[in-house]
Amino acid sequence: MGPFSNALRAPGLGVIAEFKRRSPSAGDLRPDADPMELTVAYSRAGAAAVSVLVDERFGGSLADLRAARAVAPDTPLLAKGFFREELQLLQLKLAGADAALLILRDLDDARARALMAYATELRLETLVEAHDWAELERAVALNAPVIGINARDLSSFHIDRRAQLELVASAPRDRVVIAESAIQSRAQAAAAELAGADAVLVGSTLMRAKDPATKLRELLARPLVKVCGLTREEDVAVAAEAGADLAGFILAKESPRRAKRVLDVPDTMLSVSVFVEDVSDAGADLVQLYARENGHRARDGELYRGGERVASVIDLPWQQDDSTHLERARNAEGRVMLAGGLSADNVREAIDAVQPWAVDASSRLEIKPGVKDHDAVRAFVEAAR
Repeated sequence: MGPFSNALRAPGLGVIAEFKRRSPSAGDLRPDADPMELTVAYSRAGAAAVSVLVDERFGGSLADLRAARAVAPDTPLLAKGFFREELQLLQLKLAGADAALLILRDLDDARARALMAYATELRLETLVEAHDWAELERAVALNAPVIGINARDLSSFHIDRRAQLELVASAPRDRVVIAESAIQSRAQAAAAELAGADAVLVGSTLMRAKDPATKLRELLARPLVKVCGLTREEDVAVAAEAGADLAGFILAKESPRRAKRVLDVPDTMLSVSVFVEDVSDAGADLVQLYARENGHRARDGELYRGGERVASVIDLPWQQDDSTHLERARNAEGRVMLAGGLSADNVREAIDAVQPWAVDASSRLEIKPGVKDHDAVRAFVEAAR
C-alpha cells in the first residue's frame, strides 16, 4: 500500500476530486482551469486524493500533473488517461503521480499484469478500472489492490448507477473500491458508500460548479438529512428542493402517516421504505426496519441496503421522551441515523452533541399526519445542513 490507497482507507467516505478541462461526453467544462489553483482548493476542502487528466482529449497534459505536484507535495495524485506502455508509467511517476489508472476495457490480462508489475517496481500504485461483471472478475483475478467501478460505459457514455452499485457491493472487501462517474449529490455518494465503496471519484460535477471546493465540501458534509412520513408528491418535491438527501415513506399499517407506496424521488435523492416487523419489496433504495412492541414500533431500528445492515436508527420510544436519547446515540457504534423529536429548533444542537451520519424528522414537520408544513421542512433541512 502507498499514499494513494492509504488515504482512501481512512474512516468514512473519501472523495477523489478530479481536475479536467473537458469531457468527451460533456464537452468543455472549464477550459481555462488552473491545476495549481484547483489542486490546492481540493486539498483544503478535504479531498482524499486529486485525479489529474493528462490526456489531450480531456484538455490535459503531463504539465498539469507536474503543476499539481508542485503545489501539493503531500496530496496523493492519481494520473488518469489511456495508458498501455511502461514508458507512460515512468513518465507519470517522474511527473509526480502516486497512482495511475489502468482501464481493463483497453488492456488484456497479460498487458494489465505487466503494467501492474512495472508500476510496483516504480512504487507507483494502480487503480484498475472495471465496468461490468467480466471486468470486475478480471480485476479480482489480477489481484488488483485498488479497483474502480465506472458507472459510465466508455464506448456509449451510457450511465448505469444501479449496475455500478451492484458491482461495488460484490467487490471483495479486502480491496480498496472506488465508485467512479456521475456523482452529482450527497445522496448518490452515500449510495456508493452504503454499497461498500471506500471512495467516490468526482470530476464533471466539481468542474461545472461555480465554486468546486464548496461543492466538494457539500459532498463530504454529514449528516445526511432525511424527511420522513411523506405521502404526497408535492411534499417530496419540497423536500428535494430544500436539499434533503433521503425521502422516507412509512408503509407500516399502524402508522397515521402510512403512504400508499414509495413515491418517485429525484435522482439526487435516495428513497427509504419504513416498516415495522413485516417487510415487503417496495422498490425503495433503502429499508428502515423496526421490531414491533406493544402494538407499535420498537424504540430503535436498523437501516438496510439489499438485506445488509448499514446503519443503526437511534429513536425515541413510541410517543415518549427520553433524557438519555442523545447520549445513547453518541455512544452507538458505526453509522447512526438520529431520529425522534427533531425539528429546525433542536436539530443543530443534536448534531453537535452526537455527530450522526444522518438525521431523520417526520412528525414535527407536519400540518397533520402525512401532510408536510413546507416552511418547516425547508427550515429543518437548512438547519441540519
